[in-house]
Amino acid sequence: MSHTILIGPCEIKTIIMLINNLKIAWRNITKNKLYSSIKIGGFAFGVAICILIVLYIKHETSYNKFYPDVSRIYRIVAEIPDGDDVMRGLSLTAPAAKVIKEEVPAVEQSGRILPNPLFGAGGNQLTLGSGPENYYDDGFVYVDQSILEMFPSPMIYGQLEHALDNPNSIVLTKSKASKYFKDNPVGQQIYLNNDKSKAYTISAVIDDIPSNSTLYGYTFFMSLAGEPFFAGEQNNWMATNYTVYVKLRENSDPKQTQSVIQKVYIDGHLIPETQKAGGSIKPWVRQVKMYLQNASDIHLYSTGIRDDKVSILNRGDIKMIWAFASIAAFILLIACINFINLSTANAATRAKEIGIRKTIGSNRKSLIGQFMVEAICYSLISLIIGLLLAWILLPLFNNLANKSLEIPIFSWYFIPTLLVSLLFIGSLAGIYPALYLSGFKPISALKNKQDSTPKSSLLRNGLVTFQFATSIILIVSALIANQQVNFILNKDLGFSKDQVIVLRGITTLSQDLASLKNELKSLPYVSDVSVGDYLPVPIDGVKRNGNSFALDDNKDVQLGRGAQFWLVDDTYLSTFELRLSEGRNFNPKLASDSSATIVNKTLVEQLGLTHPIGAKINNGQSWTIIGVVDDFIFESLKEESGPVSLALGNSPSLLSIKVKTGHIDQSLAQITKVWDKFSPNQKINYSFLDEGFESLYQDVARTKNIFTSFAFIAIFIASLGLFGLATYITQQRTKEIGIRKVLGASSISLLKLLSSNFIKLVFIAIVIAVPISWWSMDTWLQDFNYRIEINWLYFLLAGFSAILIAIVTISYQTLKVIRTNPVDSLRDE
Repeated sequence: MSHTILIGPCEIKTIIMLINNLKIAWRNITKNKLYSSIKIGGFAFGVAICILIVLYIKHETSYNKFYPDVSRIYRIVAEIPDGDDVMRGLSLTAPAAKVIKEEVPAVEQSGRILPNPLFGAGGNQLTLGSGPENYYDDGFVYVDQSILEMFPSPMIYGQLEHALDNPNSIVLTKSKASKYFKDNPVGQQIYLNNDKSKAYTISAVIDDIPSNSTLYGYTFFMSLAGEPFFAGEQNNWMATNYTVYVKLRENSDPKQTQSVIQKVYIDGHLIPETQKAGGSIKPWVRQVKMYLQNASDIHLYSTGIRDDKVSILNRGDIKMIWAFASIAAFILLIACINFINLSTANAATRAKEIGIRKTIGSNRKSLIGQFMVEAICYSLISLIIGLLLAWILLPLFNNLANKSLEIPIFSWYFIPTLLVSLLFIGSLAGIYPALYLSGFKPISALKNKQDSTPKSSLLRNGLVTFQFATSIILIVSALIANQQVNFILNKDLGFSKDQVIVLRGITTLSQDLASLKNELKSLPYVSDVSVGDYLPVPIDGVKRNGNSFALDDNKDVQLGRGAQFWLVDDTYLSTFELRLSEGRNFNPKLASDSSATIVNKTLVEQLGLTHPIGAKINNGQSWTIIGVVDDFIFESLKEESGPVSLALGNSPSLLSIKVKTGHIDQSLAQITKVWDKFSPNQKINYSFLDEGFESLYQDVARTKNIFTSFAFIAIFIASLGLFGLATYITQQRTKEIGIRKVLGASSISLLKLLSSNFIKLVFIAIVIAVPISWWSMDTWLQDFNYRIEINWLYFLLAGFSAILIAIVTISYQTLKVIRTNPVDSLRDE
């Protein structure tokens, strides 16, 4: 039985009206090519920028969320009192994870990560089986088996279960397995740093870690099972080196659980075990607070938490998410404002059409429908072009943001979400012009005399002011971010990072290290050479070693001052040009220098030494101070570098070469030749210390570049809006200008007359933008311990740029009207 669908007269009339409105909309879009191009162009740019920023935000907020049970996985963060401040860190003791799992009922699983290069994580020299070739690679990290279970990856070879249960077992990612092995490598053995006494057996191969994972950057997962890193280390409650993760049981309360963990860790074990070992408890230990941070919050909510280099470089910031979301909203809003201004600015060309349609019987409702259809047509065309622009700009944006984003064009939600959003935004942008244009009185419209109410003028002026205020805020932000980046890269760090080449993987040359160093030092373009892993810039392979120091007459180091303790050679100071303010450098020929130390001024001050030379300090071993160096910055400029003690010792996996200015290429060629002589089976691996320093601030540089790009786009779109308003005003005042020209007004006076109101709007925008931009950038700069002062010149330059852009934008349209023959403009009078 067939069913006939009946369409009534009302439905037919609606369809015919819609088709007719679409035809009229298309006719108007193609007829007014200049206005249509500007409307669509501004909208399309707004859409493109929004798509890119939404992709960025979606990626940033997706970290770890694909792991099963991520809502129950947490890492433990310790808040430690540090004077008037609080230091947040992740380092806990070796037995902490086991004890917490056994004694906290809500904890179902626990696991440790050890990313510290001091124990062999980070970069290592790799040898395959019995082969002679050595390869340098990074991404090594020690983990418990339970970490791979809490953060599982698809298996390529082997089984996830028990993959790291055995001592000296190692799990590789797919890309590393493919790099070193042709086939399934499970069961193969590798050696690290030329240590043939310890073979690591490959137990499994997992898929590459996704870029939105906490584990991203790690590619070699080494087992923590087996022997300790030093005698008694696995039961030591005074050495803190491990990041601990826990998985809670279902329906467990994280806040209640963290209180139990704190009690078990601090009161139940740390304090009594330290006292049992003969150590004293610092007063702040009882004030330590511990809390659980969910795995899905790690990426965006870890600012200020001390972590390893891989994790810090992989870290985001929720403040930047809000900043980018605001920028996306503002740029799209600016594009909507353009549409409104350009639609009302072009009213004169539509007036007679509206008058005729009203005269022959069109009501306001049908006219509103026509203009809304037209607005939606504009938005749909803008959507298509905007999507194309986003696709074109995506590689550039990925480069700026250091991401590998892709437009999910085939995802079920993408196109529907985009269409609904654009229909909403198109309707929002089109409603005011539709109400405004449909409100024209027929007689006035036919005479091309539209009334401009103070309310409509105020709205248009307000919209343009908002556009320029937003643009000025972005310009100021870009200027200040650029200045902060330059300040960081050019700040006096207390040492020299320039012209320093760092060689990695020299542990395989331990027998020939002295000869290598001497031969490199004899090269004509080499000024100095130093062997040691404790460089002042924390690049890959660099070690850090926190100790507690006290005066020798108070050997209870548990009550001492925390400081870095570095093993260096006698050429360390000269290679990095550290400034010796008191005493002397190390002398390897003096037996007494085996227990000598050179400290920085901060450690001298913290230990209360007025005459440091000859004083004895203790970190479990007694050291005699023979020299004092000026303070130098050895951590991120976002943090304050603290005290440091240098001792003569051996830490041979990095070799730093200071070369003479202007001879980098010649030096590299000579250094490579020497390297090949000493290590023919190992390719040279080097980097520049200054480039490593710059890499520490990639996030700051990216912020600067993104703000600069968005500032240009915002000012471009805002200029289109200003062009629209200039067009509207000059069209309204065409006859006035004609009369003034007949009465003898000069072009300069007319230009001043037409421009003055726009310049006032820009000045109002400056007044609004200055306090907002000052507050936002001052807040951003608070993250840096070393920062620039916000100078009024930034606001002056941004304001001047906005005024100049405004003048250039409006001059075209105003000069065009000024040059019009007065007879043509007065023809209707």
